[in-house]
Amino acid sequence: DELTVFFEFPIEIRKIIYTTNLIENLNGKIRKYTKNKLSFTTDQAVMKSVYLAIREATKKWSMPVRNWGIILNQFLTIYDKRVQL
Repeated sequence: DELTVFFEFPIEIRKIIYTTNLIENLNGKIRKYTKNKLSFTTDQAVMKSVYLAIREATKKWSMPVRNWGIILNQFLTIYDKRVQL
């Protein structure tokens, strides 16, 4: 059932949904930074480690979302009551 719902979206929106792999990738990079250290002395040390992981990962982000205007119009059509600009 969940896969059927996925295919009801227009192809442009489905491509955006695929990018959740990017989120999983980012989580993996954060895990890599925090996993190497077995314990942190303070909460701030954890925050710094996560910050550095995100900062390092975002250096590689350079691609804008293609066809964003089309995708935004499709979201506005599908979710007209939930999306506000």
